[in-house]
Amino acid sequence: MTPQARTALGAVGLVAVMAGLSFAAVPFYTWFCQVTGFAGTTSVGTGEGVAPVERTVVVRFDASVDKDLPWSFRPVETKMTVRIGETNLAFYEAHNPTDEPVGGQAVFNVVPDAAGGYFTKIQCFCFEEQVLQPGQTVQMPVSFYVDPAILDDPDGRHVREITLGYTFYRMDLPAGEETQAALAPAGGPLTDAPRASID
Repeated sequence: MTPQARTALGAVGLVAVMAGLSFAAVPFYTWFCQVTGFAGTTSVGTGEGVAPVERTVVVRFDASVDKDLPWSFRPVETKMTVRIGETNLAFYEAHNPTDEPVGGQAVFNVVPDAAGGYFTKIQCFCFEEQVLQPGQTVQMPVSFYVDPAILDDPDGRHVREITLGYTFYRMDLPAGEETQAALAPAGGPLTDAPRASID
């Protein structure tokens, strides 16, 4: 094999590896953050046995989409004032303006980092890939509470405002599932959690 052929073969191999890594980037980042707590990663819980306290905190909601995803995506409410320990329900809205089903996966983070481990999700559209039909608009719920243990944390007890942010990335639909997968409602079933006061 000539040196030029080896170089060309190596370049092709490098492109294949980079393509594979880019495909796995979103789920790997999500897994990494959940395992390490990096970037204000939230907790997951049921809310059972958690007693609300009188202290409140403002929760702001942020949304963005990756350049490869043609959706529009926004929080229905931009902020809520919630009691620490109380279960709350917020909604995000996504719209697919294209003429084909499109899948997306949300990656989340919480700011400040000191609040991440205490911001606990019970149910969230970010737990699984969402598929929107052509022209479809959906409201997707996230049920959450702020763990009262934040008040025992030297850094967390001073937190008065928390921002929950999501970025949606495009995910390829498995071959042959473009139509069938799109028939499932996005966001999953709604919970009976009460909405907090909206500012």
